[in-house]
Amino acid sequence: MEAMNEAATHLVGLHDFAAFCKRREGATTIRELRHLRWERVDEHDLVLHVSADAFCHSMVRSLVGALLYVGDGRRGVDWPAELLALGDRSSVVAPAHGLTLVRVEYPPDEQLATRAEITRNVRSTGSADQRFRK
Repeated sequence: MEAMNEAATHLVGLHDFAAFCKRREGATTIRELRHLRWERVDEHDLVLHVSADAFCHSMVRSLVGALLYVGDGRRGVDWPAELLALGDRSSVVAPAHGLTLVRVEYPPDEQLATRAEITRNVRSTGSADQRFRK
């Protein structure tokens, strides 16, 4: 779990998650991953806490798959960050069994439309003035 959490720290932030997303025409793969941390809840169960401004298709299952490879020793702690940098969808996708979505949170109603517009815009990981384009 410690290795998976170490690997996760390098994925947090504004990045192009193309390596962890199924591409969809017209959709951006740039996301701001705000929190990614494993927690042991008992001897055999781990919980992954993950939050982002938005998720692209298959992103969480791909992040889980890559981090599990680190956790079982098949890959080093730098491997998920290397995948991220390459931007090539060669990551592993965790099988759906064993994964449970617990909660989805949205911004308050008065902020929802603005937040949706920002996350749907084509974004860049460049300088702050170039990050959001319509």
